[in-house]
Amino acid sequence: MEFDFIFQGGTLINGRKHCEPFVADVGIKADKITAIGDLSKATARKTIKLRKQILSPGFIDVHVHSEMSILNGRDQLAGVSQGVTTQFLAPDGFGWACLDRQKSKEMWHYTQFCYGETNASLDWKTAQDYLDIFPGNTPLNVCPQVPHCAIRLAAMGWEGRVAKNQEIKNMKQHTIEWMEAGAVGICLGLDYQPSANADLNELVELCKVVSDYGGIYAAHIRYAILGRKKAWEETLELSRRSGIPVHISHERVDEVSIDVLSQAERDGIDITFESYLYPAGMTHFTMQLPMEIQVGSPQEVLAKLSHKSIRAKSISHLQKNGMTGHEVIGYTKSGRYIGMTLATAANDARKTIEEFAYDLIIEEDGVETLIFPWPTSHLENEDILNQTVAHPKMMVASDGIYEVPHPHPRSYGCFAQVLRKFVRERKIISLEEAIWKMSGFPAERFGLTDRGQIAEGFGADLVVLNPETVADRATWGDPIQSAVGIDYVMVNGELVISEAKATGKLPGRLLRR
Repeated sequence: MEFDFIFQGGTLINGRKHCEPFVADVGIKADKITAIGDLSKATARKTIKLRKQILSPGFIDVHVHSEMSILNGRDQLAGVSQGVTTQFLAPDGFGWACLDRQKSKEMWHYTQFCYGETNASLDWKTAQDYLDIFPGNTPLNVCPQVPHCAIRLAAMGWEGRVAKNQEIKNMKQHTIEWMEAGAVGICLGLDYQPSANADLNELVELCKVVSDYGGIYAAHIRYAILGRKKAWEETLELSRRSGIPVHISHERVDEVSIDVLSQAERDGIDITFESYLYPAGMTHFTMQLPMEIQVGSPQEVLAKLSHKSIRAKSISHLQKNGMTGHEVIGYTKSGRYIGMTLATAANDARKTIEEFAYDLIIEEDGVETLIFPWPTSHLENEDILNQTVAHPKMMVASDGIYEVPHPHPRSYGCFAQVLRKFVRERKIISLEEAIWKMSGFPAERFGLTDRGQIAEGFGADLVVLNPETVADRATWGDPIQSAVGIDYVMVNGELVISEAKATGKLPGRLLRR
């Protein structure tokens, strides 16, 4: 037998839910895994001899804001350096295709807080036009989802109201276009505009279309409007009415969610969720304002904020909603205040933290991103994270934000942190379970039938890691630091990381449902 690559003598963790590690050789021909076993008599163009290393499937990040970065950005290899070989598109329902140029520019302005600046044309008339920009231009694979924010914007603009029947019909047509292009499901951000204005009927009607294609519903749920418990419950009700499997973005296991997860199990509702496993979030500050003030295009919202009555109402709202001043400024359009806490920046400006934050939105043209620490104690936070990583319905996803000056450390550290902190140091889960949560589980859940496992005939997306040294280096103070202990990363049969160094290869493809 002759192969392009042989990984020789590694300990395989194959990405299945219940697997025992075993020593074997793996042969790669073109872009497929073609043999597993004793290949000592075979020949290969390149043989990689493994000793104490683990060979695992490539990791799959189902929620990450990486679309523009993986094409040519500063952070192009942030995911790959952790072993990620596939990233999903349209997190929180964000997208810019199938829009006229003006709406596409407005949506970019709205989403710039988690993508930084871009030189992209933003001129993608169809879903396929957009998807065509990725193959051969990225170091890893991408997987499409229906971007709800974009399809609602296409159908009815930034209107803050319930959709009419014809508008829902138009959204259905856009949904069909994306599903025909290979989307694995529909993704939403129900605290973001314009998706926040969608009622349950709209979501059910769109989910029926997605369900007919065998797709899944994934969402940042409606925290701001309903609160966490009711937002979880709304997701269960959506599944009951539409019959679709549901998945909740960036969540955790605590006294609120554990009750709803138990209810879902009793009711037979097919639900999963993901977590990045850090005790802080990151988003734009505009989201902290009263929801009715957020409605409209970015320029319409900025115009509202110039009114004294809106300012007074908003600052009162902020004062009642538990801001601590410990929030860290990660991005502003002007580049001011980067890495500073909100309290320090406000003190320098001689304002209260609420006044400063409100004025910052206006001064930065609505482009500002902050890290928001959880308001609970360190011990409570760590207990919650330990419970979360161990939950059987939880998979790992980074919610990474790239191309901003001071990102959240999850962007460079999420997957490596799981292997260091929760496997090696705390022993909360086994290495086999961690790899399942980062590869086989997301592949199975989202219908990627030839990824997420080391098995003959599967795509050759593989990771070689040292379980004794793999670790995240990204910190709150210095978040742009690549992980260590990842020795090789293969995507579609090409090495993008070899001996812990980038090769410059761009073998990424579009993975379709």
